[in-house]
Amino acid sequence: MSGRKGSPEAGISPHRTGGRRAAGRPGIPEQGITGEKGAGDAEGAYGADEAKGTASARGAGDTRGTRGTKGTRGTRGAKATAVARPVSRAKKKPKRSTKQKVLWITAGCTSLLLLAGGALYYRLDSNISTFDRDAVSKDRPDAAAPDAQGRTPVNVLLIGSDSRGNGNSDLGGGGDGGARSDTAILLHVYADHKHAVGISIPRDSLVNLPPCKLPNGTWTKPQANVMFNSAFSVGNTEQGNPACTQNAVEKLTNLRVDHTIVVDFNGFAAMTKAVGGVEVCLPNDIHEGDLNPNLGHKGKLLFAKGKQKVEGQAALDYVRVRHGIGDGSDIGRTKRQQAFLSSLIKEVKSRGMDPTTLLPLADAATKSLTVDPDLGSAAKLLDFAMSVKDVDLHDVKFLTAPWRYDGPRVALVHPDVDQLWAALKADRTIDGQDASAPGDSGSAAPTTEATPAPTTTPGAATDTKAAGVKVSVLNGTGETGLGGKAAETVKGAGYTVTSVGNATGKPRSTTVVEYGTGERGSAEAVAKLFPGATVQPGSRGVAVVLGHDFAAANPATAATPAPGGAASAPAPLPTSVSGTARSADDDPCANVSYG
Repeated sequence: MSGRKGSPEAGISPHRTGGRRAAGRPGIPEQGITGEKGAGDAEGAYGADEAKGTASARGAGDTRGTRGTKGTRGTRGAKATAVARPVSRAKKKPKRSTKQKVLWITAGCTSLLLLAGGALYYRLDSNISTFDRDAVSKDRPDAAAPDAQGRTPVNVLLIGSDSRGNGNSDLGGGGDGGARSDTAILLHVYADHKHAVGISIPRDSLVNLPPCKLPNGTWTKPQANVMFNSAFSVGNTEQGNPACTQNAVEKLTNLRVDHTIVVDFNGFAAMTKAVGGVEVCLPNDIHEGDLNPNLGHKGKLLFAKGKQKVEGQAALDYVRVRHGIGDGSDIGRTKRQQAFLSSLIKEVKSRGMDPTTLLPLADAATKSLTVDPDLGSAAKLLDFAMSVKDVDLHDVKFLTAPWRYDGPRVALVHPDVDQLWAALKADRTIDGQDASAPGDSGSAAPTTEATPAPTTTPGAATDTKAAGVKVSVLNGTGETGLGGKAAETVKGAGYTVTSVGNATGKPRSTTVVEYGTGERGSAEAVAKLFPGATVQPGSRGVAVVLGHDFAAANPATAATPAPGGAASAPAPLPTSVSGTARSADDDPCANVSYG
């Protein structure tokens, strides 16, 4: 439209024009500048609301009418003035108090946080995949019963997948189609939720597989003496078969697996980035040729000897490398994976086991996460993580299921591995403590510090004085048959056995020889018959109180339940097994290779 500047015909609002001609004469409509408030039809045309860029037609009806002469607004100018004046006289809205502002800001921020949190949970939930509940075997071990305090242990199967799908091939996923389980750890969280132990199952272990469901809905036949990690490959899909691996673990351990979590390479790499890297250690330099033996040459340096922090691809390479360290076996790699998880747990706990730390970690992990149907939401995953926040680093243990080489494969060692599964089923720590009981369930409390018994050869006390030493034998293991066997040992050494019975109270972890006044020397002599036993003051005479260490040394008689139908306590693990465990607070450079 054509017209003078400042007029409606010019297409420029009086507000904008007035802003450019602030030096003009006040009250001249041709210049597009309004006069003082109440200036007749000048204000009717360009009132206070119009000065703010709001057309007068919107503020006070159609007040413009037809265009009149300069200084006037046409035939409806009077109406414009009449309507506009009350606007100019309107009282300003009262200002909100500082307290009201704070409340409004707080409410707004809270609403935004709730919306953001809800959006994050929604995204996490949409990230998570679950496997078919119907693929879990119907023939399963019973779930663990709550203890006297209503607490229940939890078994979680952790699987690392090397599938080529979902971009994993770029990170070094398996060269063949389908998926394989690169790592498998059975995590047992004890009933007290203050102890946990992760048992690595070597992927080359020879096991028996139960029937597993195929993608077409049919079930496989049982298989004997096959590699453990073949369970994950049943069906040959890129997603793998976590339900089959869960079935295999339950068959192997006689433990109910409460939850299964599968993380692929993408998820693992993202998790390490989410925590800002993880401290690791290597005993020597590692090159590209160690990670990929098919390379044909040494290649560039990937990791220098010693401690370093890794994340993403480098973290993945660390837990996968097996050659160039120790004997190049999967056993050594398992040790490094345990060391890595220890450092990861340490890093997470140092940041605080709270949603602020866990949600970003979950956001990274869930993009490549598959879980059992009962764990298929962000809230459930977070609840589980929060349930173990009070476990001290020293009380998080890792060990490998007892094994030996069987040609190019690995065989699980019996009865050691059976004792390990039995200990977890009874909720006993690897040092024989009952995690379901309040307080220590070890040997009877001594009145003074226990003294280790001499470790001289058993049977050395067969002189004429031995017959004068009267010994009572008490079975403190809760298992039948051990008292009689111990009594025969004592009699064979020339001592007089006065009685054989059961000790009162909780089962003992270690054997103790108690003595009365003046009988310490005799007690020390008797203790020589029981390697590892301690001596301590008691009531009268000499009494041998058998512990689980005696049961472990006599497995042939340790399997019969005690009278009364009470479940027998498992024997403690041999030191050849328990002594190999690492704690999450161990030096990251310790125990990271084999051979």
